[in-house]
Amino acid sequence: MDIVTTGKRHIHYAKQISELIASSAQVRGTGIARRTPAYIVKKIENKNAVIALDGDFFAGFCYIEVWGHNKYIAHSGLIVAPEYRGKGLGKAIKTKTFDYSREKYPDAKVFGITTGLPVMKINYELGYKPVTFSELTDDPEFWKGCQNCKNYDVLTRTDRKMCLCTGMLYDPRADANNNVKNL
Repeated sequence: MDIVTTGKRHIHYAKQISELIASSAQVRGTGIARRTPAYIVKKIENKNAVIALDGDFFAGFCYIEVWGHNKYIAHSGLIVAPEYRGKGLGKAIKTKTFDYSREKYPDAKVFGITTGLPVMKINYELGYKPVTFSELTDDPEFWKGCQNCKNYDVLTRTDRKMCLCTGMLYDPRADANNNVKNL
């Protein structure tokens, strides 16, 4: 299994990734923001994504969003093809995405919102902490990405203070302070 940052050679997987994200949201009955193939292509071309391949077969994907002039980044669209689930691939993809984004955006706070317990566990193991939505980016473009989630009405009714998702944040400065204290 190869887990690599994306490049133009991966564009032909965009439709498959988009469809898998949409079908997974439908099966789970929870809020996964749908993404068009064109949107996925942009992430692939900008090298703001990680893909898992088993030979030429698509196995998983995750992309990076950049907000607030590189002050915040989010990992989104984590998806694993059904035949590869339950084998730790989601964690491996998320870890690769985390490490790559920390290298590419070393000072950025890394955040995510999710309804999925496996993603919450992975985030926690990577050093994320649960936070209120007020600690996440206030960039309206980020929140627009939630518009096609079936729970969007909850988010709008509460003025983006609450939703069914859990907000999680990794702050590199807090991590650096903890590492200094532990020396």
